[in-house]
Amino acid sequence: MVSLPGFDRLFSADLRRRLVALRQEIHRHPELGFEERETSRRLYDELSGLGPAALELDRVARTGLVARLRGADPGAPVVAVRGDIDALPIQEATGLPYASERPGVMHACGHDVHATWAVGAACLLADRPARGNVLIVLQPAEETGRGAQAVLESGVLDGVAAIFGGHVDRRFTVGQVVADEGPLAAAADTFSVVLRGGGAHAARPHEAADPIVGLGALVLALQTIVARRLSPGTPAVVTVGTVHAGTAANVIPDSATLTGTLRAIDHDTRALLQAEVRRLAEATAAAHRLTAQVSLELGPPPVVNRPEPVAWARRAVEAVLGAGALQPLGAPNLGGEDFAWYLERMAGCFLRIGAREPGGEPIPAHSPRFWAADESIFVGAAVLAETARIASEAVYRS
Repeated sequence: MVSLPGFDRLFSADLRRRLVALRQEIHRHPELGFEERETSRRLYDELSGLGPAALELDRVARTGLVARLRGADPGAPVVAVRGDIDALPIQEATGLPYASERPGVMHACGHDVHATWAVGAACLLADRPARGNVLIVLQPAEETGRGAQAVLESGVLDGVAAIFGGHVDRRFTVGQVVADEGPLAAAADTFSVVLRGGGAHAARPHEAADPIVGLGALVLALQTIVARRLSPGTPAVVTVGTVHAGTAANVIPDSATLTGTLRAIDHDTRALLQAEVRRLAEATAAAHRLTAQVSLELGPPPVVNRPEPVAWARRAVEAVLGAGALQPLGAPNLGGEDFAWYLERMAGCFLRIGAREPGGEPIPAHSPRFWAADESIFVGAAVLAETARIASEAVYRS
């Protein structure tokens, strides 16, 4: 166990036990985006136990939940705390005693912890309310990039003054928190390229227009976008994630398909990546007597933390953990995060919250071996609850 001085004062032994049990149950029964029915039911049951402190508890965005917690002044501005709840299509290989019981699905990105610390924040805010009401948003489908938009479209966040959230991160130990200004996550767009040519017998390739050869050339060409079209100091990633072609070893197929992602933290770079994928796909196809069908799907924009909400979050971290807990991100994070959609509509701050036990391995997210230390639940809950209190008071006085 990780020692967290002062947390016994914030979390009773019973609450700690309940939160750990909740996290482990959610982890054991993971569900994909917009399929989180059992997860949502379990979270609903837990939040229902808050009693009169919870003014409303509504289902939103198909499988999401929003709880409205009573503030000290019902006329004060409303702020929100968000936790995402969906899992990933990955076969778990952690060996944990509470490992996923659903083949091919696991919480490989820590959303089991995010959901649990949002409940923990609700418990802390029920015990010591913010100035105004606080919405606890349990959001589905973050991994698809569509969950935050569905919550916004429901209208439940209309009029909310600020929103706060966080992500577990095993690059940092439990008790360390990143609350930096500027870009904290990248825009994450998806592309698909279908190369069409002419099939033939594998023994007579001159009779074909081989899309597999063109696909191989395109995979390599795409890597030149970042290497040769961007300044070395500009963060960006182009990744080919899937390639599909052919049905038999002795057949040259008619078509081949690849898909991937584009990641950037500023508008101009994002636009350049999109344009270069299209240009290279069409040029490579022409060079191999093929045609190219290029599709681009825009994902979440970059997460950009603004100075004032960051200041509120940093005050909360110092109040809960001490100034030494604050850590710089250190290097650009090119992961996508649909919390960005909220920040385009309202003030807010997104945190990285340490989830590695002392001496533990910095296991990457989206790995079948990923897990977050239980104690990160209490850090996330306490920091987000205190951030909501500080932000609520600050907005009220502004």
